[in-house]
Amino acid sequence: MAPTAEDIRAIRDNVRALCKDFPDTYWREIDKKEAYPDDFVKALTDSGYLAALIPEEYGGSGLGITEAGVILEEINHSGGASGACHAQMYTMGTLLRHGTEEQKKLYLPQIAQGKLRLQTFAVTEPNAGSETTKIETRAERKGDKYIVNGTKIFISRAKQSDLMLLLARTTPYADVKDKTAGISVFVVDMRHLKGNLQIRPLDMMVNHHTTSMFFEDVEIPASSLIGEEGKGFRYIIDGWNAERILVASEAIGDGHWFVERASSYASERVVFGKPIGTNQGVQFPIAKAYANIEAADLMRFDAASKFDRKEKCGAEANMAKYLATEASWEAANACMNTYGGYSFARDYDVERKFRETRLLSIAPVNNNLILAFVGQNVLKMPKSY
Repeated sequence: MAPTAEDIRAIRDNVRALCKDFPDTYWREIDKKEAYPDDFVKALTDSGYLAALIPEEYGGSGLGITEAGVILEEINHSGGASGACHAQMYTMGTLLRHGTEEQKKLYLPQIAQGKLRLQTFAVTEPNAGSETTKIETRAERKGDKYIVNGTKIFISRAKQSDLMLLLARTTPYADVKDKTAGISVFVVDMRHLKGNLQIRPLDMMVNHHTTSMFFEDVEIPASSLIGEEGKGFRYIIDGWNAERILVASEAIGDGHWFVERASSYASERVVFGKPIGTNQGVQFPIAKAYANIEAADLMRFDAASKFDRKEKCGAEANMAKYLATEASWEAANACMNTYGGYSFARDYDVERKFRETRLLSIAPVNNNLILAFVGQNVLKMPKSY
């Protein structure tokens, strides 16, 4: 059943109330120390909102992607960084849709209760980038276990997770006719591993706890395999629409934060005897960014409603992510220009949010790839890559 306007309003109010306990000063200090917001993640878990997409039968809230998006939107709208824990919302979708009943009963209730964290999805590799079918990490079946060897890069929150979704080749690329075949996905309990797994933090411009991972003869049980061996690529594609809708929601939250901060500052800051917001050179970029955010919001809700009705929504989900992240980046620049030199001062939080929202244009998927998707799959033009 689709949520009513009252349902959405209640979620917004509740998430805003929760976020009041984590003001700008909290996130500023977390960012400065490059720390993980454990207190916030615990509060969000205790509220049940982090388990929004886990069905009630497994201890979750049983909500739809529409409500989940609103939750993440309001966290970012409040000045927070939902990217610290958003992956737990959508990575478990692969387990939910394709895992065995035994796997779901083992992991999902513990994730919903906060006893286990699933924050890590190990996909990206140094030599593959966005060409996921070219991953080289191997998982070789040896009796009742798999032996994993390879390297992953730009993997977030590996040190803050108990469980990891791992994408690895079970058949070499050269041995498959279909380049998407021979890739498998595993749910890995990182607390109980044999072999050598090294996790090295990367020094990044955003506090995203990003790492490189090095697998050397790492043993995982054969029961870690999700679905059928060799079909993992199809399984993760199945979850991309949810990911794009949720990232779009985060960007919309960021965009509203920038617009509200910019318009407020422009109304109060007096230069040459009048508020700077009376100057169209200041006012119009903020207004334009706001209009684009509102337009992206409509696309986001269209994509989310189709997703929740189990209708095809690849085009809408991709366009929502593109429009929302572009609009948020536009709002970020308008906010920076409005604050001028003060936008670089950490006490105003603009530079922190500026860095955080810029990431959404290129991760988890680059906006150029979204344009390629629309050009080829919606407009039916020749494949560009």
